[in-house]
Amino acid sequence: MSPEYAFSGQFSEKSDVFSFGVFLLEIVSGKRNTSFHRSGLSFTLLSWAWELWKEGKAEELIDPSVKDTCRPKEAVKCIHVGLLCVQEDPIERPTMSLVVLMLSSDTQTLPSPKEPAFLSRRAVDLSSERPNTRSNNELTISLPEGR
Repeated sequence: MSPEYAFSGQFSEKSDVFSFGVFLLEIVSGKRNTSFHRSGLSFTLLSWAWELWKEGKAEELIDPSVKDTCRPKEAVKCIHVGLLCVQEDPIERPTMSLVVLMLSSDTQTLPSPKEPAFLSRRAVDLSSERPNTRSNNELTISLPEGR
């Protein structure tokens, strides 16, 4: 869930980019963002990916079950693009067409990612939310009736 939607209920095309970035990191790591725990620490998948990226150890994020059969350079590019997609500010996230170009091109120079969302603000643990939590998005449901 993108930060702008989680904190203020605003949804845009860049919200989908954020979700795609999380999905990309989940695929590469073999871990789910909502149920991620690293050695008992309260890391999220995004924070773990960011820490490894900053330390120059992005390859450690790759799922061990595919590490021997994948191309590490391609996996690191997916991590890089994933981190670009989960930027806090929607303006700093690429468009989906640019994401496709970045993933399919070997010559595209990628910008450096900044700290992902949910690291600089309070941590949001989506897995611990109560199931009866309701959204206050000011929508109404209308029942259509024939003439």
